[in-house]
Amino acid sequence: MNEVAVNEIAKEKGATIRIYPILKRAIDFIGALILTILVSPVFIIIAILIKLDSEGPVFFFHKRVGKNGKVLKVFKFRTMIINAEEMLKTLTPEQEKEFKENFKLENDFRITKIGKILRKLSVDELPQIINILIGNMSFIGPRPIIEMELEKYGDDKDEFLSITPGLTGWWACSGRSNCTYEERKALELYYVRNYSAILDIKCIFKTIKTVIKREGAK
Repeated sequence: MNEVAVNEIAKEKGATIRIYPILKRAIDFIGALILTILVSPVFIIIAILIKLDSEGPVFFFHKRVGKNGKVLKVFKFRTMIINAEEMLKTLTPEQEKEFKENFKLENDFRITKIGKILRKLSVDELPQIINILIGNMSFIGPRPIIEMELEKYGDDKDEFLSITPGLTGWWACSGRSNCTYEERKALELYYVRNYSAILDIKCIFKTIKTVIKREGAK
C-alpha cells in the first residue's frame, strides 16, 4: 500500500472519529426523550413504592466525576436509607477495608427493601435518562465514578475521563459486581481505547442480555 492510500485511510478514520460523537449525541437525546415518555408510568409506580417503603425523597443525587473531570450530579432512584452516608462511620474494620477496596459493600445494610428489588432489576439507574437529556451522560460509556475512585486509575485517569460517562458500558454489561475493581478498570479503559459505533452496538446487546439474566446485579 502506497503512502497516498495510507494517508487517505487515516483521513477517513479521523473523520469518523470526529463525526461519531456528534451522531451519538443526537441519538442519545432523541432516545432519552422517547424513553422518558414511555417509562413515565413506571417512574410513578416506583416513586410510590419508595415512599411507602421508607422515609426520604424518591430521587438521590450523587456527585460523580464526568468528562474531563467535570463534577456532575447523577440522578438515581433512592435505594438506601436517608442517612446512608453517615452510616459509613459505623462500619466494622472489615467492612471499612472492603469499602476502600471496592467502594461498595457485598451485603450493604443501608439498602432498603424496595432498594434491593430495584437494584436486582437494574432499574435504580433509570432516572439517569435525565442526565442523558442534559448531555452530561450518554447511553453507552464508562460508568461515572466518585472522586475517591480516580486514584485507582493512576496515570490512566485523564484517558478515562476523556469520554462522556454512560448509563451502561463495557464493564456494566460484563459482570459488574462479579468483577474485581482491577477488572472493572481494565474493561472501562478497553471501551475508552476502542470507542466506536460497532462497540456501542455490541454493548447494547450485551446489556440487554445482562439485564435479562440479572448478571452481576446486586
